[in-house]
Amino acid sequence: MDYLGFSKALDEKKRVTKRGVDYWMGRDLMTMLSYAAWDKFEGVVEKAKEAATNGGYDSLDHFSRTAKMVLIGSGAQRDRADWYLTRLACYLVAMNADSSKPEVGLAMIYFAVQTRLQEVLQKEMEQLSEEEKRVQLRLRVMHNNHRLAGAAKEAGVTRFGLFQDAGFRGLYGGLGLPDVKAKKGLMKSEDLLDNVSRLELSAHDFKATVTEQRLSQGVKGEGRAIETHRAVGNEIRQVMVRENGVKPESLPKQPSIRNIVQKRRRALKKGEA
Repeated sequence: MDYLGFSKALDEKKRVTKRGVDYWMGRDLMTMLSYAAWDKFEGVVEKAKEAATNGGYDSLDHFSRTAKMVLIGSGAQRDRADWYLTRLACYLVAMNADSSKPEVGLAMIYFAVQTRLQEVLQKEMEQLSEEEKRVQLRLRVMHNNHRLAGAAKEAGVTRFGLFQDAGFRGLYGGLGLPDVKAKKGLMKSEDLLDNVSRLELSAHDFKATVTEQRLSQGVKGEGRAIETHRAVGNEIRQVMVRENGVKPESLPKQPSIRNIVQKRRRALKKGEA
């Protein structure tokens, strides 16, 4: 098998946790590395765990042994062990496997490249400018507000202006959008969320996400949905005041990111077309 075919097969074996973490099952990897005996492969896993510890990693974060009972002859059962292995764990397994196997060499390349890409992406995220972080969060707020509108519709909301205003007033202590924009020194034509800090954007993001979740848990009727949005906004406001000692309407305006957000949205839509 060539590298492209091998990497495609590994991609197909990959699984993802609810938190978005990639992992592979040990028995799947054993087959990919051409190991026929489970006990020999487990010996490789144990060496990989030791390598992880020596490298300063907590092996429990990357290697998790599991077992389930399977039927054998005459209705008897036996333990069938397996491993949950993160990307790093798989890389270390390949590093400690039999290097004479061609598949092991291919696996080392695959997991080394993927692990490095993940490290680079994380580093880039840490080095993002404040402006870029605001842009990414602003786009996420747009996405979550769209999801919230769908949940509101399912709950029976038809007057979406009132629904949005209720959440807004809950977050801003009863102030409407025009009052908040005036307080921050924004013009009527400016979009509030293009001119606020990450903290304020995060509050809107959290408000949309929590409200969507609550509406999806059985809230029915426009009145109840509107009150739910207002209540969530107020809860988040209270957290901000308690934890940060600041009211969202008192946070200063920030340089507009409108042009960047619009360009990014057009690029995203073009990519989806």
